[in-house]
Amino acid sequence: MSEIHERSRQLPGISRDKLQGDCEKCFGLCCVALPFAASADFAVNKDAGRPCSNLQADFRCGVHTDLRKLGFKGCTVYDCFGAGQMVSQVTYGGIDWRQAPATAKTMFEVFPIMKQLYELLWYLTESLTLQPAQSIHGEIRGLLDETLRLTRLRPESLLELEVAAHRAKVNELLLRTSELVREEARPKETRKPAQGRQKAIRRGVDLIGANLKGADLRAANLRGAYLIAANLKGADLRAADLIGADFRDADLSGANLTGSIYLTQAQLNAAKGDARTKLPPSLVRPAHWTA
Repeated sequence: MSEIHERSRQLPGISRDKLQGDCEKCFGLCCVALPFAASADFAVNKDAGRPCSNLQADFRCGVHTDLRKLGFKGCTVYDCFGAGQMVSQVTYGGIDWRQAPATAKTMFEVFPIMKQLYELLWYLTESLTLQPAQSIHGEIRGLLDETLRLTRLRPESLLELEVAAHRAKVNELLLRTSELVREEARPKETRKPAQGRQKAIRRGVDLIGANLKGADLRAANLRGAYLIAANLKGADLRAADLIGADFRDADLSGANLTGSIYLTQAQLNAAKGDARTKLPPSLVRPAHWTA
């Protein structure tokens, strides 16, 4: 199979390091603005706009190294794609919500909007590294530039932004990109399905707890697929479209994810894996994975 991604961490439009959360430059926005409910991912309930009890005066987490042990696994898999530092340092000019309490409500409302825009920047930026989609790179650059412009809007304009409409426009282009990439990478012959695999692989498919050990999922459309606790040991996911796929507690030990498209660090952080799991060059092996 031909190489799908260019091996560069400096991508067109915006550098990769700008699309990763930098907690040192953020006002703890994900720990305040977002709500969570007591569950397997969080030990307690928290309302939107209320600071987490573990948030310190310096906006750092007081139990960061023990989050999983204390029942806050959900915190360890979250990624704002860099929206937190953008809102903190650019949109609000480095003035935090404690210094200026009057800005708190709008800052917390702006943050999830910015997070959506930065997630789109991640996908658009990756699209420009996919050579089979070179014929539409001009359109991708245009939407990337438009999205960057939106991130620079003032708070009041961001609150009025029709994010859903912009997401739909971007998604249409991401779909076209995915089709071009997967068509070039699609294997000519198909291996036998993995034992216990009962359902056809398709967008949004429910594969919760499915046995997909060793499955040939090359160039599969797994957009929005439910892969919670699925056995994907040794599966071949090269050139598979993984945008929005739910990998919570899925076992990716020994799986091949090189060349997969639209995979994020948050998805990997939610899954299980080991030293044999092959990853795209832009992502890192989660610390909780086994050796």
